[in-house]
Amino acid sequence: MATDAPPPSKEQRRLPSPEEFSEVQQSAEFGELRRSFRSFAFPLTIAFVLWYLLYVLLSNYAGGFMGTELFGNINVAFVFGIAQFVTTFLIAWWYSRHAAAKLDPKAEAIKSRMEGGV
Repeated sequence: MATDAPPPSKEQRRLPSPEEFSEVQQSAEFGELRRSFRSFAFPLTIAFVLWYLLYVLLSNYAGGFMGTELFGNINVAFVFGIAQFVTTFLIAWWYSRHAAAKLDPKAEAIKSRMEGGV
């Protein structure tokens, strides 16, 4: 079975020491990488969990509202349920774009420096 992946590199990469890992972890550049991740992931995670809990609470305690038919056999609960899936995919897509634009370049720079590439 053929794959598109290149063959493994024959060159040996230098493995950083535990002290180097600790030093990088304390660096301002790594702190900025963590901040970039956290400033995106934490608020979005909290918002999504609240959105999910709203759906669950409305399903349990507002049956009349959730059972309201919008058109045909489609009710509010169904629309909210589908919106949960749509929201999940949108968040995954958005995070993928954020990571590619903001996180991956910073992480790659740190990795290259630690492995002795730059």
